[in-house]
Amino acid sequence: MIKILRYTEYLYLAVAVVSAFEIYEQWNIDRQRAYLFVFFGIVSIGMFIFKKTYRKRFEERQKNNKQ
Repeated sequence: MIKILRYTEYLYLAVAVVSAFEIYEQWNIDRQRAYLFVFFGIVSIGMFIFKKTYRKRFEERQKNNKQ
């Protein structure tokens, strides 16, 4: 279960990287689409931070329950 949570964290980072690339590519072509990818990038980074914090709390809670 913990391994799956770690993989999903990095999937959010991958989405943020793809979004950054699309922002770079679309900025002068279609500004509206670039703004959409800005939104996706910000949300992806926020979800990465949220998921990482949540996973660390979950691991700490499991560690405390074993003792």
